[in-house]
Amino acid sequence: MLERYFTPAFDQSASLQHQIQERLIQAILDGALSPVDPLPSSRAFAAAIGVSRNTISIVYERLNQDGFITAKARRGYFIDENLVREKLNVSPPHRSQERAVAPDFTRAYARRYTTQPNIAKRSDWRTFPYPFVYGQVGRDETSVARWRDCLRRAGTSRHVGTWADDLVDSDDPLLLEQIARRVLPQRGFRADPDEMLITVGAQNALWMVAELFADASKEIHIEDPVYVDARNIFAAHGARIVPTPVDRKGLKPGPELATADMVYVTPGHQSPTNVTMPMERRLALIEAASLHDFLILEDDYEHELNFLGAQHPTLKALDPCGRVIHVGSLTKPLFPGIRLGFIAADRAVIKELRALRRLMYRHPSALAQRAMALFLSEGHYDAHIRRHRRAMSEKWHMMLREIDRQLPDCQATMTTGGSGVWMALAEGMDAGEVFTAAEARGVLVENGTLHYLRPNPPRNQLRLGFGAIDLAKIAPGIGELKLAIDSLR
Repeated sequence: MLERYFTPAFDQSASLQHQIQERLIQAILDGALSPVDPLPSSRAFAAAIGVSRNTISIVYERLNQDGFITAKARRGYFIDENLVREKLNVSPPHRSQERAVAPDFTRAYARRYTTQPNIAKRSDWRTFPYPFVYGQVGRDETSVARWRDCLRRAGTSRHVGTWADDLVDSDDPLLLEQIARRVLPQRGFRADPDEMLITVGAQNALWMVAELFADASKEIHIEDPVYVDARNIFAAHGARIVPTPVDRKGLKPGPELATADMVYVTPGHQSPTNVTMPMERRLALIEAASLHDFLILEDDYEHELNFLGAQHPTLKALDPCGRVIHVGSLTKPLFPGIRLGFIAADRAVIKELRALRRLMYRHPSALAQRAMALFLSEGHYDAHIRRHRRAMSEKWHMMLREIDRQLPDCQATMTTGGSGVWMALAEGMDAGEVFTAAEARGVLVENGTLHYLRPNPPRNQLRLGFGAIDLAKIAPGIGELKLAIDSLR
């Protein structure tokens, strides 16, 4: 009966013991093994599937400890009787379908999210030879090893008390301390524990701020072009969204901000153009907020990736009276899939956000928080950022050089860094058509049209991310993009 569970070959990249254990558990739960007959002996089973006897002995012992099987003296291992009794086999009742009426979900929805325009991102981007995808990073094996070690140590008995219990609405105090000591000073400001909140990534932070402040009575001014998900978040909350044009210095504060309740900006590296807001505009925006009594939501995206000139202090660092709500990511430049971010704001705002978060998911994984705290405290995060910045700087220079050399008809927006290039195709070219033609040649780029909210937006903008692509593939990848563009002329 076990043959069909062990016919598929084992995955050589995964633990053999764990794979055998998973397959045996599945066979037990499927009822493929008789509860009255012993399991094959470790010697016979090992010979049948081509592994060592010691491996099978270890698996049997684990299953015995977990209550799936039980050992009987001189008879071998049997399916545990308690497991057989507790296993539920409930068949659904037979009901006639003649009078059943399927619900009309479209009438029941309070709002629709699938109708919002979104950037299409392929989940199989790693299979493409030239993935100029935005928001992904190459794997740093040194940091992978360090993170694995921090996760292992976070799971030991020394730290188990920090994550095994429900934190209710609290955060790991060690992580808050490390953010205050290691992260915020590099952004030019400090914060107390009651002025910070840990979130499931920066985007979750944006959603919570919108949930607290945005509704149909509020006017939210956003950059145009803008981070699409942020725009959709504000729209989902019914706010009146006002696009404010972005130039080569980012958002320009003007008289139109007089009616704003909140202004959303990405001053470090504007998303999607990657331009950096200079000091005079930062100060002008802070002054306008005080003059017109609006809040500033600062999404400090890619603060670490500045390759030219000195770092600018964040808007939060320049804020004298607490109008700035600062959002940052801890994992975007490290491992985007971990999803840890934070909000730094006035303690009254954090108090409300903490109560809101409790209703949503209480708190992010306490285990992940403790692992990140250890990663920060031991200097691994700082070391990773230094390596990451060097590698990204090299790619950034290569991107600009190759675009200038191979795509003379295209205009790359000049920046001081970041992880992407915002590029204008020749006049009359359609970014959507280029996107399709490039994908057919193994090149993934991003159509920039969806980032605009204004009527009749430019349709010849592309974004090329270079965080995930190998340095050696940038030049040939730009070459393939050139061929795709040429095919449409």
